[in-house]
Amino acid sequence: MPASAFINLEKTIGITFMNKDLLVQALTHRSAVRGKRAQGHNERLEFLGDAVLELVATEYLFQYQDKSEGELTNWRAALVKGEHLSKVGNEIKLGDFIHMSRGEEASGGREKISTLANTVEALIGAIFLDQGYEQAKEFCDNFILVHLQDLLKAGKDRDEKSMFQEKSQDLLNITPHYDVTDEEGPDHDKKFTCAVYLGDEKIAEGSGNSKQRAEQDAAKNGLRVKKWK
Repeated sequence: MPASAFINLEKTIGITFMNKDLLVQALTHRSAVRGKRAQGHNERLEFLGDAVLELVATEYLFQYQDKSEGELTNWRAALVKGEHLSKVGNEIKLGDFIHMSRGEEASGGREKISTLANTVEALIGAIFLDQGYEQAKEFCDNFILVHLQDLLKAGKDRDEKSMFQEKSQDLLNITPHYDVTDEEGPDHDKKFTCAVYLGDEKIAEGSGNSKQRAEQDAAKNGLRVKKWK
């Protein structure tokens, strides 16, 4: 896909890239270059963008002097969570610009939460390399951090795994534990299924592209099953 195809995205985010190749790479899913030596995919930029976003969010939250470290950690987790980043991706219509294989697209790749969230992080990484920290910070401010109060009102700062543990300990005096029940897909695109147990009883299962996310999903489903939410 030529760099000129991304003009509308640049207008939406208010940034004109000097190095268009960085933007192209940020929007290139691994599936589009599998087995090829052409333009690289966006996972390295995602790695960088994740770190930049973490710093920007931490710097932003540091201003809340009356909040504890634990509260701020939960707020930051809500801001950088894949679910939130995917909504940001939808807001800027990022799915329209991602270069991916036909198979990935046919499986709903443009709407996948993980794909959109990862591409938002890759975009932040590309902005950082192309324009510097201040421009990357401005993007994060305008499109990610701006939603903090809405996230707090919706209770998105509450960690489902912690909530499930607190409820199970308070109500049943039992500490939950988690086990991986299934693992599928290639190394670069793993899908994990985890189950949450109270004693020997399996309460619910959850899935995600990491064990941590699968456990969070299991806890979220567990809260629903136990009607604790």
